[in-house]
Amino acid sequence: MSVGLLRNVLLKGLALFLLLNLVFAAINPAGLGRISFYNQLFPGRTRFPFGEDPAQSYNISLFNLDAMFASHILAAGPKPAGEYRVIVIGDSSTWGILLHPGQTLAGQLESAGLNLCGKTVHVYNLGYPTISVTKDLMVLDYAMRYQPDLIIWPMTLEAFPLDSQLTSPIVANNAARVDALITRYQLPLDPGDPALIRPNFWNQTLIGQRRSLADLLRLQLYGVLWSATGIDQSYPLDYTHAQTNLVSDVVFHGMKPPILDETKLAFTLLEAGLRVAGKTPVLLINEPILISTGKNSAVRYNFYYPRWAYDQWRQMMNQKVANQGWDYLDLWDLVSPDQFTNSAIHVTPAGEALLAGRVEKAILKQSCP
Repeated sequence: MSVGLLRNVLLKGLALFLLLNLVFAAINPAGLGRISFYNQLFPGRTRFPFGEDPAQSYNISLFNLDAMFASHILAAGPKPAGEYRVIVIGDSSTWGILLHPGQTLAGQLESAGLNLCGKTVHVYNLGYPTISVTKDLMVLDYAMRYQPDLIIWPMTLEAFPLDSQLTSPIVANNAARVDALITRYQLPLDPGDPALIRPNFWNQTLIGQRRSLADLLRLQLYGVLWSATGIDQSYPLDYTHAQTNLVSDVVFHGMKPPILDETKLAFTLLEAGLRVAGKTPVLLINEPILISTGKNSAVRYNFYYPRWAYDQWRQMMNQKVANQGWDYLDLWDLVSPDQFTNSAIHVTPAGEALLAGRVEKAILKQSCP
């Protein structure tokens, strides 16, 4: 091949490569995440993909909601006529850190074999391991297309401070969805917050999206191993247990006693979530927390909470429940300290069974349309 011909081939190849990148950026094929082998070649996952050690967990964290839902068993097909569909949203305690899928709240409720309104109750785990009302709202907004009959929403105070609503990586990397929620529900969030990641034109090219595209491919590949083993997280035999000896600090997200400033908490976002649900009933749950008896436990309940702040938040929640008529379970002290694992909100299978038992009774009290 002559030098001139080789040069022309290289230049044409480079031009084609640049053109493909420009077209990719212009089209911005966000729907690529909906293309999935899950629920096709192998079963859908029972909880969202999340993992920091793919080699052991056959799982991967990514920020594409389309891909996350497409990989989930909830997306397996149209809702069956005889199904009473329950979705559970929330944080890492809902997702089930250190719990096998069947040991989670959703898993234990699913295995209970409940029937309601002449239908079989099926429960889907849509928890995701970060703590943010905004994250839950974003997941719920997407999940409504799957026609739930009941929404169960465990939560805790750490999800409420407005100063940390956008720091969850899955929130930060979905700025367009957050923008839409801010506009639709007049949320007290700043779309100009630097925490929100807004890709420029280069970031949206084929080159700029190579990591995201690789993650989508890896998610499919790990599906083969997951479907063969049922493993979606690693379960270390030894881990650092939740702190019971605590610091004496009484500051909570910049707020000091004696007054917890309600204007700095995400109650407006919680109310937006209830508006997203529309006529679908929502069961709100103040999830169990570790109540320490160790050093400085007279000042703090656990790593997350000074007592004064948590107590005032509970009072606020109970007052709003009374005023608004929300369906609410305050189960903050349900689980004994010895049934917490590596966090003040992560519990053992036995602790989760206590929670599931209380929630099961609340499900069966739901009125039928």
